[in-house]
Amino acid sequence: MTQRNLTFILLVIICSFFSCSPKYLKHISEYNFESKTDKPDYSKLQYWAANPDKKSLSDSLPEPLRNSFVKDSSVDVFFLHPTTFTDINNTRWNADINDDSLNAKTDYSTILYQASAFNECRIFAPRYRQANIRSYFTKDTAEAYAAFDLAYEDLKNAFQYYLDHYNNGRPIIIASHSQGSTHAQRLLKEFFDGKPLKNKLVAAYVIGMFTPEDAYTELKPCKDSLQTGCLIGWRSFKKDYEPDFVKAETKKCFVTNPLTWTNDDGYAPNDLNLGAVLTKFNKMSLHAADAQIHGNVLWLNKPHFPGSFFFRTKNYHIGDINLFYVNIRENVHARIAAYKKK
Repeated sequence: MTQRNLTFILLVIICSFFSCSPKYLKHISEYNFESKTDKPDYSKLQYWAANPDKKSLSDSLPEPLRNSFVKDSSVDVFFLHPTTFTDINNTRWNADINDDSLNAKTDYSTILYQASAFNECRIFAPRYRQANIRSYFTKDTAEAYAAFDLAYEDLKNAFQYYLDHYNNGRPIIIASHSQGSTHAQRLLKEFFDGKPLKNKLVAAYVIGMFTPEDAYTELKPCKDSLQTGCLIGWRSFKKDYEPDFVKAETKKCFVTNPLTWTNDDGYAPNDLNLGAVLTKFNKMSLHAADAQIHGNVLWLNKPHFPGSFFFRTKNYHIGDINLFYVNIRENVHARIAAYKKK
């Protein structure tokens, strides 16, 4: 649980970075869910934060990108969202799937600001009984692991429902961040690694968590911007900062530079950064960050965006996706083209 403990500090302030202030509270009336079993029923659209059969915030486009948008309905993205159940004083270990406030918070933060980066494809983002944020740092490890198991059970059921009712043979992209990536690692192992479904995997963007290079038998890190059937991921920190939990890691994890899409340690200047989407969704910050792989993490000089003067943390976990928002969009497009050509 060491990594979970030390990642906690940044996770709990994720909402301030995504501008998901209590403004989302005015939308609570839109969320009137009721599950008599307290479990998500994925046959009902309300238990999907994003689904092509309904309008969702994942469909949103930053204004500067609207003229160049091209929808590709031939490829699906299965998006596993990060922790939004951040109330450590809540005695529940897992979120209430019918919590109106939490569902609104999820949609107006990660679904809007992260899942939308993949919206040239059809997006499926299931709601799930996510583990409370304290599960990453508690001493009650048995309770914590049980909470993660329950959360994964929901996502596994959602993915199976997606395969049975929605996929229809389409290529798949797995995309995730933070707790979503904790579960994506298991999902990839169970459904893709050494399984026939691996042939349908365009790529897996498993961002914000440690994933050992030897975690899988057949799935390997992507080595360039066009390789398919492979894994992509990074954890972002300020240059020259290496937290203790990273120093303590004994295994090599896969790290991708999202400005070059390679896993070498060459420096990528910020002029390769095509745009970040940060505190204001319709305002894109060009050249917001550079990037260089250092050991198991990605190092960045302090990002530049409106208000960045007040951004003093050395852990950029909350911006793993948003700092490279446009680069991710373009890479998804490029990998899909390479997959189809292959």
